[in-house]
Amino acid sequence: MSGMRDRMKRLRGESSKQEAVIEEAAELTEEPNTELAGEDEEKLSPVWAAFGVKLVTNATGSFLLRKIEYPLDYRHGLHALRELQDAAPGLSAFHSNQQTASEQILFLDLETTGLGVGAGNVPFMVGIGYMSKGQFVIEQTLIRHPAEERAMLMYLAEKLQQFTFLSTYNGKTFDWPLVQNRFIMNGLGRKMWEPQHLDFLHPARSIWRNTLVSCRLSHVEEERLGIHRKDDVPGSMAPQLYFQYLANGDPAPLEGVFRHNETDMLSLACLAIRFGHLLNGNIESYIPLPDEPEEMVRTGLWLERMGKNELPIQLFDMAMNAEQSNPSTLLMLAARDKKAGNWVRAVLLWQKAIIHSSSHFGPAAHEASIELAMYYEHKLKDYEAALGHANMAFEHAMNHSLLIRRDIKKRAELEALRNRITRLRRKSAKHIQ
Repeated sequence: MSGMRDRMKRLRGESSKQEAVIEEAAELTEEPNTELAGEDEEKLSPVWAAFGVKLVTNATGSFLLRKIEYPLDYRHGLHALRELQDAAPGLSAFHSNQQTASEQILFLDLETTGLGVGAGNVPFMVGIGYMSKGQFVIEQTLIRHPAEERAMLMYLAEKLQQFTFLSTYNGKTFDWPLVQNRFIMNGLGRKMWEPQHLDFLHPARSIWRNTLVSCRLSHVEEERLGIHRKDDVPGSMAPQLYFQYLANGDPAPLEGVFRHNETDMLSLACLAIRFGHLLNGNIESYIPLPDEPEEMVRTGLWLERMGKNELPIQLFDMAMNAEQSNPSTLLMLAARDKKAGNWVRAVLLWQKAIIHSSSHFGPAAHEASIELAMYYEHKLKDYEAALGHANMAFEHAMNHSLLIRRDIKKRAELEALRNRITRLRRKSAKHIQ
């Protein structure tokens, strides 16, 4: 017990020291050193000015800022930025208790020194975008050394208060927790701002997880937003280029990082436009209908989860009638109909999945046979038909007996099928008598 007590005392002592250091740092930075800021401004390399970067000072210190203003008729891929005004109300589906307007949305994207949200990962560049006075504004802050981080975060904290919604791509998991950690590390507290999240990675994965080879933003924007980057610096190279700048002081390579982050911000705005139009039901007018049946089904399922129930019916009908629908897509739609109690179409979809698998009785046909066996047994009490589908599924399972022996779950499924067949034979015999 005494050892534990001593350890707790040491931890409390260390915590007190950290708090004292933070308070001391805050006191030292309360008044700006205008003379030092002036010297920094004189030493600012003309290379920074070449790509629109300026020095900014506030009560805490200095940092660099690049600001770009886009007219609303600017087109980025398939969309003009002004579409955000019409699309934004649809994004209210993310938070049903609040109405969304384009001027309330802050877009955020970070360039960091590494991965994760731990104390060792620092956002050396913070990109924000927002609608203001008939323009789409992008601001990018950059720190030249760690001492500038607090000033940059103070500037960001002031901006945050003007908005309600935070739009990101995986920002709910990465960008925003990292920003919160940096606020804490710099003695600014955790509760600087409580945003309503619009994280577009999740709907992107829901809709495109199987129809796109990757749900990375750079791939989504090219395949679905009509955005094609030229001479882009990959985001994975940003930390390396920043460390190179810290080593030699030459800012020239960072221009590519600024451009990359700028494109990310524009693409985020276009994703907001696309999902907003979709949630508003403005498909075909603003965005093309999905070409692939699986994307039709996944889009419809996502819209239903978001509380939109009209457009999905059109998408589901299109997917069902598409000639190239694969069996797994039909099963996905059948599962939705089964849950909704739409048994007529669910049965048609299961039957269609088996027909489309006639050349190769794969997992989809196996699952459809089991579903039909359950339907005929429990809904129609047609034990002969149920037995036929159960036998078909059992035969398929036995053809993969080598795999079954290695898989506990599949062995359990096979045993359940064997029991089902036994039960159906008994019921069928009683029904005949």
